Amino acid sequence: PNAAEIAARIVEKVRVNPGNYVDKKKFEQIDYTDAEYIEEIERIKEKFSPLVLICKEHGTAMRIGTNHGSLSDRIMSRYGDTAIGMVESAMEFLRIARSLDYHQIILSMKSSNPQVMVQAYRLLIQQMQQEFNELYPLHLGVTEAGDGEDGRIKSAIGIGTLLEDGIGDTIRVSLTEDPELEIPVCVDLVKRYNDLSELNTAMVPELTQLPYSPFDYSRRSTTPVKNIGGKQVPVVIADLSHLSNIKTSDLVAIGYTYDAATDKWAISDAAADYVFIGQTPLDFNLPGTLSIIASPAVCALANNTEKYHPMTDAAAYIALDAKHPQLNFVQIDCYSDLS
Repeated sequence: PNAAEIAARIVEKVRVNPGNYVDKKKFEQIDYTDAEYIEEIERIKEKFSPLVLICKEHGTAMRIGTNHGSLSDRIMSRYGDTAIGMVESAMEFLRIARSLDYHQIILSMKSSNPQVMVQAYRLLIQQMQQEFNELYPLHLGVTEAGDGEDGRIKSAIGIGTLLEDGIGDTIRVSLTEDPELEIPVCVDLVKRYNDLSELNTAMVPELTQLPYSPFDYSRRSTTPVKNIGGKQVPVVIADLSHLSNIKTSDLVAIGYTYDAATDKWAISDAAADYVFIGQTPLDFNLPGTLSIIASPAVCALANNTEKYHPMTDAAAYIALDAKHPQLNFVQIDCYSDLS
């Protein structure tokens, strides 16, 4: 608190983490009575109010930034390690700021888990709307997203999902790389929304009721086909169709390593379930857990047609005689003109 109060007199914006501004995380499970809980909130108000008044006096903005990994023992004891706990942690501070007529506030609900992060932001909006009948700006981010492809994918899942909802005013991509490498990822995420024409937005049908609950985790109900859909885990499909001559060594990148001496395959935990080879036939036997997606012509040449699944466009599929008895793939091109 002392450092924040000094900084608030100098900088344009300060950030407060409700999880450790007053309460400390001691990893203790403490059961609070209602009276004790209210008493702790009064203690927060006593400690937090001076910072709010300084920000108000100096025109300093504030970000109330909840972090999933640093919820206080008090919040954990009542709400557990949940998105609702993240929301309530921020709302306690927001109520205090509003009681002092301070509104230069932006909020964030960061988590290293994109699902938790998305749920927390949606719940926060719902809570602000119900309690205040107005909303404050939101800063989006997936904390500790990581590096390389994984960090970018996690950030895109979390931030991109909320941007598609129309949620978010600023974003930050947190990578364990040099800071300047974060900016291009941010640009890629937001550029799709820069030039939405009035025509395109007018063409989007208005939804009077969502076909799903935005506040709960739930999978779409699907009919299982082989190892895809239903209650089964998502499958991984690798693409090697760009190669003109596929060798056993090309499968190492998708989790399969061939040992010629023993004529056996070593399979990694993250190995692909299917590989798309397009028009390129294979001249070696595949590991038992890997299935092939290919053109009908390549499928027709295969010795083991059970493992080969044709992929065509819709018209070719209707006319196709040699369909797989269980699983066929149809390619659909979807175009979205956002210019």
